[in-house]
Amino acid sequence: MARKVEGQAAEAVGHQLPRQTHVVRVLCTAPAVNEQYSASYLADRLEGATCQGRTVKVDGSEPWQQATFSPHGLFRATALESIGILPTFVVMNVTRTVVITGAAQGVGFATATLLAQQGWHVVLTDLQPLDAALGKLRAAGHSVDGLSGDVSSEAFVKTLADHVATTRGAADALVNNAGISFITPAEDTTAEQWQRVMNVNLLGPFLLCKHLGAQMLERRSGSIINVASIAGLRGVSHRSAYNASKHGLIGLTHTLAAEWGGRGVRVNAVCPGWIKTEMDEADQGPGNYTDADIKNRVPMNRFASPQDVAAAIAYLADAKTSGFVNGVSLPVDGGWLADASWETLRLRTRD
Repeated sequence: MARKVEGQAAEAVGHQLPRQTHVVRVLCTAPAVNEQYSASYLADRLEGATCQGRTVKVDGSEPWQQATFSPHGLFRATALESIGILPTFVVMNVTRTVVITGAAQGVGFATATLLAQQGWHVVLTDLQPLDAALGKLRAAGHSVDGLSGDVSSEAFVKTLADHVATTRGAADALVNNAGISFITPAEDTTAEQWQRVMNVNLLGPFLLCKHLGAQMLERRSGSIINVASIAGLRGVSHRSAYNASKHGLIGLTHTLAAEWGGRGVRVNAVCPGWIKTEMDEADQGPGNYTDADIKNRVPMNRFASPQDVAAAIAYLADAKTSGFVNGVSLPVDGGWLADASWETLRLRTRD
């Protein structure tokens, strides 16, 4: 039996579902007069049961009952038969949830758009208002919601995690994209400026990993992608605080990959080069560098686009494409780190 549920593909019990599956909708197809097989009966029997050793939690309302089980895995006919329910009474609906920080613009919004197009439910968060971003995505027919707040505030991160737990059960993926740039010589950087960069670029991702990662660990499944930078793999002058924060983020990525990989949660980083975004325009404004400075340094002779980085994030988010990729710091830099040539030689290769 195969059916359509709310416009998304559904599969009958007995079929193997994608590893990311976490939403199960239970539909009673037996005659209404047979109370034994009503939706309420199924919900009562499923609550607290186990599917391949995983606990099932049921909520929702008649005639559908939504069951979220922990962690992702297979929900087969045999699991239902073990608690006395005929497998023909269950239909599955697949939904994945991703939380993206810094999602109002730039790489964050590009990632939200791409993952929404791929069928994810996207939870956007940003310090600035999200009305415009949410409006665009909803106008395109995508499933989204969002909360505005400061990711370096543990109180806000707890609120966000509670929101995700209440509305979605848990996140299947987390994209730690929120970050700030700061360009000034090291000797002129104040302690307050240094700490502000660390709070947003490193403390924030840690707090999000801690609270949303805990939900993933409970389900023994999830993917976390930290948006670092090539500045986290090398040094860039006049960016001591920024560079240190991104080196720290890569260190956090490696540590959590080692600590959580055996419990089903993969943690990776993407390391973009220079990207044409609002942040780049602000950095360039005071005359810190020109487009030519960047293009001449990149073997591919262009800036990265937000969509370039979003594609790498989408690859790492999806266990079907990157299920054994864990602890990687993936450059998305057009060959910047690979090229040790001097500039005149690099430019001659373009002739």
